[in-house]
Amino acid sequence: MKYTDYFAYLVNEIHTVIAATTDENGLPVTCAIDIMDFDENGLYFLTAKGKNFYQRLKSNQYIAFTGMKGEDTMSRVALSVRGIVKEVGAELLPRLFAKNPYMHEIYPTEQSRQALTVFQIFSGTGEWFDLSKKPIERASFAFGTANQSEQGYFIRENCISCGNCLSVCPQSCIDTSSVPAVIRQENCLHCGNCQKACPVNAVERRACYDAE
Repeated sequence: MKYTDYFAYLVNEIHTVIAATTDENGLPVTCAIDIMDFDENGLYFLTAKGKNFYQRLKSNQYIAFTGMKGEDTMSRVALSVRGIVKEVGAELLPRLFAKNPYMHEIYPTEQSRQALTVFQIFSGTGEWFDLSKKPIERASFAFGTANQSEQGYFIRENCISCGNCLSVCPQSCIDTSSVPAVIRQENCLHCGNCQKACPVNAVERRACYDAE
């Protein structure tokens, strides 16, 4: 899927997420927000300029959030995004109100909406995690100017094809028919069992991707 497909699912199916920013001491603070719209340039949400959340966004210009959909754990899809934000102002408020009509009940008059402003997440990375699939399904994506590097566990050339990694893999997502064995990244839980079980230290953990 393209990053805009994930955006569409986030806006239309999940909508409400738990977002994290950092305060003046660098400590995390969470709050619930609605991701109200998207386009090829990013994701959009609004907040009131009098809120502490607004001040944290202006000070740090960075946000991370996770949203989930599903009746229980084993039917749940989780979508996480982290990225850089910028204030784009009140110009997009009519568009966001049109697409999210419940906002008319919260801010019913033009005068009351003067408190509001729109933010855009214009560059970042994300991860899709679907526990309803067997084996599980995961994918990562980047948008804007963010770079996406490989993350997770990978098997190096010094693999001896002993099969220890597959024996401890909870999703059985390691192909041992070749040397080196290959971990199917789209099904991996990132649990690290394979790395601990490898007798020749052939499994490496690669760093996460970052927004830039």
